[in-house]
Amino acid sequence: MTLPPNVYDAEPIPEAARAEIERLLQTGDLFRYTAAENAPVALLEAEFAALLGSKYALAVSSCSAALFLSLKALGLPRDARVLLPGFTFAAVPSSVVHADLVPVLCEVGANYRIDIADFEKRLQDNISAVIISHMRGHTSDMDTIMALCEARDIPVIEDAAHSLGTTWHGQNIGTIGKVGCFSFQSYKLVNSGEGGIMVSDDPDLIARAVIMSGAYEHNWKKHKAPEGDNTGELAEAFARWQNKLPLYNLRLSNLAAVVIRPQLGEVTRRVRDGRTNHDYVANLLNASQWLQVPEKLAPEERAPDSIQFNLEGMDNAQILAFQEAANARGVKVQVFGQSTDNARAFWNWQFVPEKQELPQTRAMLMCACDVRLPARLTREELNVIADALTGAAQDVMGSSRAYGT
Repeated sequence: MTLPPNVYDAEPIPEAARAEIERLLQTGDLFRYTAAENAPVALLEAEFAALLGSKYALAVSSCSAALFLSLKALGLPRDARVLLPGFTFAAVPSSVVHADLVPVLCEVGANYRIDIADFEKRLQDNISAVIISHMRGHTSDMDTIMALCEARDIPVIEDAAHSLGTTWHGQNIGTIGKVGCFSFQSYKLVNSGEGGIMVSDDPDLIARAVIMSGAYEHNWKKHKAPEGDNTGELAEAFARWQNKLPLYNLRLSNLAAVVIRPQLGEVTRRVRDGRTNHDYVANLLNASQWLQVPEKLAPEERAPDSIQFNLEGMDNAQILAFQEAANARGVKVQVFGQSTDNARAFWNWQFVPEKQELPQTRAMLMCACDVRLPARLTREELNVIADALTGAAQDVMGSSRAYGT
């Protein structure tokens, strides 16, 4: 009998990283600005920008740092209002507060995407910028969102922490808005323990972010311009902002960069396998009338490493019983709203200065389940997970009613 897999272990770091890690350990060359040029972090930025199809990239200490720097680089006034979805991780509104701005939340539907009608209404609330969190890799209607924001000249930041490899109409998520922010934390598609990166085609925004990330004195000269870029726009922007911005020191280390770089070549495979795994399990879960995996939007091709599903027809006691039954079968289920301190439940963000009630988002979070589903899992392991989840629903709701006609 196959035991439930450990879904929290990451894939091994590719062997190709080992020689460069050893070189760094021997030389102690861990700081990104030690080398005169072509430090591992600078090479990572060039490679990641090319992978996404962006002009510029800046690697930093976390996706939260990338979001914070993106907001600071926009030059918004203190207490400017930033609209974001009510379903996201606490680090996103935290980055807004840290940037001396005010988070404003909008409703999210049962399919985990932004409620466009509520989004449009809240755009009228003196909004200066928007963060779109593609939470757990679920893409909202970016066509409508971008049209609404462009009509009002409101810049859009994409929180793409969960969305490396996801596309919208074939375009990489993270390259649709003014800036896109990604995570290299261990539970993401590419793993360096901690780390993040931002991409943009705006040289002035990137120059400001680079300096504020900690490029003191003239270390910004060690950041690579895109191949074939002879316009000098980036150099001009750096010179324009030299000594005029505070330094927050949110740099990525060379050691993290050499762990990340060999994994970029694995992204295509991980996306392919993760999508295959997700869709296979989704079909099995949707066979139960008590479990429902929302459909993706038509223009979206996802890169999932987890699966989310809603519990249908269960009251609160039954939801808690399902969670306990799944855990007893060896599959850990997180029901986002059924915890006193879950960082994805907006009512737990007590640091947000303006309290808001989002009844639609709250209702979704109280029955929305989350299960890790890494790309490395085998078909046999996927069957164990799906059987545990459908079996847990059957345990709670009764075998005679667990499946539809």
